[in-house]
Amino acid sequence: MIKAIVTDIEGTTTALSFVKDVLFPYARSQIAEFVRHNQDDPRIAGLLQDARSIAGADLTDEQLIAVLEGWIDNDEKITPLKSLQGLIWYDGYHKGRFKGHVYQDAARNLSQWHAQGFKLYVYSSGSVQAQKLLFAQSDYGDLSVLFSGYFDTHIGGKRETASYQAIAAELGLPGEDILFLSDIVEELDAAKAAGFATCWLVRGQTIDANAAHRQVENFDQIILNA
Repeated sequence: MIKAIVTDIEGTTTALSFVKDVLFPYARSQIAEFVRHNQDDPRIAGLLQDARSIAGADLTDEQLIAVLEGWIDNDEKITPLKSLQGLIWYDGYHKGRFKGHVYQDAARNLSQWHAQGFKLYVYSSGSVQAQKLLFAQSDYGDLSVLFSGYFDTHIGGKRETASYQAIAAELGLPGEDILFLSDIVEELDAAKAAGFATCWLVRGQTIDANAAHRQVENFDQIILNA
């Protein structure tokens, strides 16, 4: 009996193109000046020190900026980078540079599921702050109020079974009571290994009835507790 739904963002609720063509380029264009102007802020300084530790070298500020830019270019799932990107996106959202893209079918069904009493959560490699911003500043208004919680890589990598076990423990539910939605099979494999029910979003693709996870083209095709 599904009681909670955990959803990925990129490629699931939100177009890949929004992340790759809007959010990433904006962070890439802003990160150098953001670091230079905010490095004395204790919160930013802590993230920069974490990034230096991961880079494995005693880098100057300009060298660190180059590393951060390279990580963005390579779409590295590095926690301090994701936190810095989230802070930069906060500025972009609130300056009206963009709105958070959410598919209409996702917005509609998430709202319906919330009204029906399902607990909704987000699990994305983007920082929790970035997740909240996207849904709070979405094309369909503030959708952040639909969610009971958010998870990012602080709880673990999305392709690691232990991450989903930790999420289940946080939710206080057995895995079989949780449905995980994603467009990435390795993430779905990890969730399934933790006992989760799974659903594979394959937007714009042909459904494979023999796939390892139930496939749907959009949220309208997801059936809960049928």
